[in-house]
Amino acid sequence: MATVERLVLASGNQGKLLELEALLEGLITDIRPQSFYYVPEAAETGTTFIENAIIKARNAAEHTGLPAIADDSGLEISGLDGAPGVRSARWAGDEADDAANNACLQDALIDLEPEERKACYRCVLVYLRHAADPAPVIAEGVWHGEVIAEPRGSAGFGYDPHFYLPEQACTAAELNAAQKNQLSHRAQALRDLRQKLEAEWTRG
Repeated sequence: MATVERLVLASGNQGKLLELEALLEGLITDIRPQSFYYVPEAAETGTTFIENAIIKARNAAEHTGLPAIADDSGLEISGLDGAPGVRSARWAGDEADDAANNACLQDALIDLEPEERKACYRCVLVYLRHAADPAPVIAEGVWHGEVIAEPRGSAGFGYDPHFYLPEQACTAAELNAAQKNQLSHRAQALRDLRQKLEAEWTRG
């Protein structure tokens, strides 16, 4: 099987790195965040998750000369026509943190009926073999739930304390790491990506 030993994750988010390492274990030997290589952040100018993931992966690959994986993910709320969507990380502004974004979520929920609070987390993952790769490997995962005003749980990051999972009767922030790595949108996308990479490298 033709594999790669080292790649760069186009993110400095430690939570994403840990999830990636766990779900690609045994397939890729060495995964480093782009901050390890002092890669500057890419401007996320795309209008879709796929566009932004490609922009970020290409930026990391160009600066490091390594294969790159990037994700773009976000929360889509039915009663807000899919918002915040690609603006999820910057809903409260370009320099927003989780607390500010979650405050925006709480404000937005005031005028929503219960049936309008259906939501999903969506993740698109892109793998670039090199910076000029014309055919990126693309994987996607969708995690369905609903959003609640009062936060619950202290694990996870982002909107996890407000993302309620009826089947589990808890929020994403109340899951342990093993549970989240089975259920989450990123876990689904990573499983899809792993299958695609294994198939490609077996052919190679």
